[in-house]
Amino acid sequence: MKNKEKYSSFPVKASLVIMGSGQLLYHQWVKGLLYLAALAAFLCYLVLCGASDIAGFFTLGTQEADPWLGRAGDDSVIMMLRGILAFLVLCGMVFLYRSNVRDILQTDRTIRAGKQPPGFVRAVGIFLDKKFYLAALALPVIGVLVFNVLPIVFMILIAFTNYGGDIVPPKLVDWVGFQNFYRILILSDIKSTFFRILGWNIVWAFCATFLNYFGGLGLALLLNKRCVKGKRFWRMFPILAYAVPGFITLLAFKFLFSYGGPINYYITAAGRHAVGFLDIDAGIKARLIGLFVNAWISIPTSMLLATGILSNMNTDLYEAASIDGASKWQQFKKITLPFVIFSTTPVLITTFTGNFNNFGVFYFLRGGLYMDGYFLASDTDLLINWLYNLSISNNYYSIGAAVSLIIFAITSLFSLSVYVRSSAYKKEDTYR
Repeated sequence: MKNKEKYSSFPVKASLVIMGSGQLLYHQWVKGLLYLAALAAFLCYLVLCGASDIAGFFTLGTQEADPWLGRAGDDSVIMMLRGILAFLVLCGMVFLYRSNVRDILQTDRTIRAGKQPPGFVRAVGIFLDKKFYLAALALPVIGVLVFNVLPIVFMILIAFTNYGGDIVPPKLVDWVGFQNFYRILILSDIKSTFFRILGWNIVWAFCATFLNYFGGLGLALLLNKRCVKGKRFWRMFPILAYAVPGFITLLAFKFLFSYGGPINYYITAAGRHAVGFLDIDAGIKARLIGLFVNAWISIPTSMLLATGILSNMNTDLYEAASIDGASKWQQFKKITLPFVIFSTTPVLITTFTGNFNNFGVFYFLRGGLYMDGYFLASDTDLLINWLYNLSISNNYYSIGAAVSLIIFAITSLFSLSVYVRSSAYKKEDTYR
């Protein structure tokens, strides 16, 4: 009964059918005309291209182009993009329609109460006063939708098509459902490569994160000792290593370990054969070099973070522990480590995710190597490197998109599950 009374008046019913008509009936001319103009623009968009864009999103084209005969055809990729944009416009129109309904209901309640609804200028002033954040964020949100959300949705949808390889415009692209995931997880060549790279990727992420985090913490603890002289001087070297752009450091190490680099120069000068540290048959040597180089780049960041945290620790805890007979190791394990991990859990999770998706290290050290037993990959490639090889270098866009979704699922599930179980989430007031 309440809902019937709520929508019983004629202006409310009119606005439910035609946006802005109820406002016009209540003599709110500017507001009503704006809603009506938005509806007219949306209907024109649907007639001119919106409806065809939505239909094209599902078909991805019906007429294949033939450049040799000069016959124009449908571009499946453009049709998908325009379809996504059409759905975004449709969502925007739904949001505007709800705004129209809320506004006419508020106006109807005000008039039924015997009051005069505010004019357009006053209504805008009230809106800006109470909900200024909506007006301020409107353009940024539209920009995010167009330049961030649309490409992300496009990438996700590509994973469910056969786009790539020989199937690129002017050929028509089709929806294939979960076939690309089936190829990754079931087909022999791609399946073996995926699971071998995934296993190494997980080992790499854990080892790199452990080495970088505890290497930086150890360096910070060492430089925090009172007995160390010239602390500023010793801290300068890691900071300089951090200040140099990462890709320059990686290219420098690539030359350092190359056949013509200084390391092999001294090896050959000693009468030994040159060692292929980063060659195609380097094996474990290339992986260890990758861990070492990544540590060289990342440990300074961890050191600076740990230095700031250690400076805020309560030294009375160490004095009490020393009086109770606790050793230095026990003090580190029971006092220092819990405090630092508690303070840096979000950073630690972010570091793990960054290492899991660390594209640059092996791209600059060993990029472009394809090994036997791997499908377009080498034994040091991470999933992100394999994704690059598949999509950018070899046009397997749909499989690459499917791999990116798997990467997202792994990293997001791991990050969320670890964070909600951590002390930083459950006991955030402990060290306040």
